[in-house]
Amino acid sequence: MMRNGPMMGWMWIWSLVGLAVLVLLVWLVVRLTGGGRDGTGTSSARRILDDRYARGEIDEEEYRRRRAGLA
Repeated sequence: MMRNGPMMGWMWIWSLVGLAVLVLLVWLVVRLTGGGRDGTGTSSARRILDDRYARGEIDEEEYRRRRAGLA
């Protein structure tokens, strides 16, 4: 058995490449699914605005003005 042969370096390189690919795939999945948010916070702001309008805290004019400001 050769422990320090020429192939040993390639095994380390391929291991690092495989790890980098795995990290990239996880990052892409999280990025594409949004991780529960869209990255800008507009979806949660929109939800809060919708809830306030539904509870009657703001009128329709205020709702439309603020909604246009989110876009």
